[in-house]
Amino acid sequence: MRVLRTILIVLGIIILLFASFLIYITITDMEPEEMEILSVKNNQMREVPLDETIVVTTYNIGYAGLDKTQDFFADGGERSRAQSLDSVKRNMQAVIDILDGTESDILILQEVDQDSSRSFRIDQVDILEKSYPNFGHVFGLNYRVPWVPVPITNPMGKATSGIMTMTRFNADRAARYQLPGEEDWPVNLFELDRCVTETRLKAVNGKEVLIVNIHLSAFDKGGIIRLKQLEYLKNYLESEYRDGNYVIAGGDWNHNLPGSDPMNFDADESWPFWLKDIPEDYSVEGFNWAVDPNNPTVRTLERNYVDGYNFKAVIDGFLISDNIEMISVEGIDTNFENTDHNPVKLSIVLK
Repeated sequence: MRVLRTILIVLGIIILLFASFLIYITITDMEPEEMEILSVKNNQMREVPLDETIVVTTYNIGYAGLDKTQDFFADGGERSRAQSLDSVKRNMQAVIDILDGTESDILILQEVDQDSSRSFRIDQVDILEKSYPNFGHVFGLNYRVPWVPVPITNPMGKATSGIMTMTRFNADRAARYQLPGEEDWPVNLFELDRCVTETRLKAVNGKEVLIVNIHLSAFDKGGIIRLKQLEYLKNYLESEYRDGNYVIAGGDWNHNLPGSDPMNFDADESWPFWLKDIPEDYSVEGFNWAVDPNNPTVRTLERNYVDGYNFKAVIDGFLISDNIEMISVEGIDTNFENTDHNPVKLSIVLK
């Protein structure tokens, strides 16, 4: 009888602690407004020129923790954190070197950590700001959780992360827009609060150039949330285009992008459960895709990267309004050395 009572007391304590944890996470849950104004730090003075080539690069830097040695639990692997503090520092410097090599005027970055256990609390926003003193910076938070308790044996821990846009040009203003759709409680407490950020640049002809930074949902069952987000983007982009603006939407779409085919890339793995195609009937009036189908931009994370084994696809790229002339678009092959994505470089001219 005494043993049974002890067991019941222990179970009661465990249940109480778990309930208290959920209450705490619920109370502290990030609840962003539908639209929030963002600050532009170190804003530059130059206006966007016409008839001059502008280079834009998008890169999901994977919080400098998903290099080729890593796997990730949500993709079927085991890990939730970077290998070490030194590896994060090394990967972060490599990311900066790669970005330097693109000679870009505008950088569109995803999975940039500020204060996360998975990247050993390194402030990557601060590192990027100091690395690019001649760029203005806009940062939009999309992940803030006091403690992510999975996987149980090695939990992800504290997460503070977001998407970051950097530009050599003058930004009139910037904003964060919350994307629709979320998982059911309590799973939604530990998921990203997906958003897009817009950075409105001034062009020399008086018009605005919108830089839209995108990081869509990836693991929602059946892709229902992603469909809602795509429809939201369609309405948003078409509205801005009707207002006469130049619009560049770039980032990590977490969909197989039009014109690309993962079967063109050697891989022993089969098509991953989370990857969906952009629907065939999805189109945004006045916009064209800028995608490099010949270079994969993401690899699976069920295991560490082995060329020829991991499944690869093109999920990073751009959707640009037709008042912008595309000169070239190029996926840059990094062999996934420092993150699970490859950057994509776009060269354009405003018409």
